[in-house]
Amino acid sequence: MALLDKLRQELDRAGRSAQRALDEGRLRLDLFRARQSVDKFAQRFGYAVFRAKKAGADLPAEEYTAHMNNLTAAEAEVTRLETLIAQAQKGEASSDKTPPASPPPGESGATP
Repeated sequence: MALLDKLRQELDRAGRSAQRALDEGRLRLDLFRARQSVDKFAQRFGYAVFRAKKAGADLPAEEYTAHMNNLTAAEAEVTRLETLIAQAQKGEASSDKTPPASPPPGESGATP
């Protein structure tokens, strides 16, 4: 029975490790997309300023505010995802350092 328990524990540990890897991969993909979003908002903002200056005018205040709000929100999402990834990596590093669980005293796997 001890062999089956040990096998079950190792399979559970491997499953948790694989799930953490998938979750981190998903977060990294979301981070990539969020950074692309920031770039698109910055590009739109730059083009709007360019077009306004080319026409000899300034960007209207409400349009400027809308672009700044979009950029601020997108950057906040990037920061949030970076924080989640850092926390996931810290959790992974600390769980890798924990030794495997030893059986409770009196359960050495031998039958009396």
